[in-house]
Amino acid sequence: MNVADVMTPRVDVVTAELPGTRDDVLEYLQERQFSSVPVIKETDAGEECRGLVTRDALIKNPDEDQLAMLVEDVPTTTGETSLASVARTMVETGERRIPVVDGQLEGIVTITDVIRALAEGGVDDGDTPVGELARPDVNCVYAGAPLGVAERELSHADVPYGVVLDDDAEVAGILTEVDVIEVAEVVEGETGTGESIANQDDEWMWEGIKAVGNRYMPTRNVEFPDEPVSEYMTADLVTVGSRRTAKEAAQLLIRHEIEQIPLVSGDDLAGIVRDIDVIKAVQ
Repeated sequence: MNVADVMTPRVDVVTAELPGTRDDVLEYLQERQFSSVPVIKETDAGEECRGLVTRDALIKNPDEDQLAMLVEDVPTTTGETSLASVARTMVETGERRIPVVDGQLEGIVTITDVIRALAEGGVDDGDTPVGELARPDVNCVYAGAPLGVAERELSHADVPYGVVLDDDAEVAGILTEVDVIEVAEVVEGETGTGESIANQDDEWMWEGIKAVGNRYMPTRNVEFPDEPVSEYMTADLVTVGSRRTAKEAAQLLIRHEIEQIPLVSGDDLAGIVRDIDVIKAVQ
């Protein structure tokens, strides 16, 4: 099976065009839950693909309005490339959406396209036990933590999810990057460089650091609601056992429209199976 068999053709691909602003892509990332949006530029030779803007880039660069400054260069592929080859590229680079380019943008192939092909038996080797693909290290967040603190934890861990633990250290749900960006808001404000320090009475405030000088500068920040993680997490968890196959895991990912599944052994959390792990089975 090749990329052309599963990709979204150009006519159906949502894109942003240069010159543009962050607002041109924020709606797509929030409302349609895309992980990234291809950016194009009209030239004398026709349409040129300049790369992708990811939801991660918008959160990490709140002060940047210009789309050109948020674009990330990414690998491309062709329609004739095998699905196994593009799956390897995704695993090696961590890219979830790869533009299909043949001179101009022909479409886009996503990790979901590969997962769907695996779920439907369109590629080998779907019989790989999921226990061989899972990661034993699991990123966790506390159910009572403010959403903004949890977002920082996900960012520092460089993963798009956090398994949520309650006061008894029991699994209560899962929080994803999609959940976070849905309620993210970019706000205007001022940053002081003077004598003030963080409020030490706030148990969730990072340690205050005294600044130098007394000036203020305009700034923009990504803000999140003050409510705890438990208000935004998915409580109804989908889980998988280690003996289930990659094909079965792919079917769960597609059916529930999720990107990762906790691996369980009995009642215990044993690992995590992300979609990027599942496509390692594609041969």
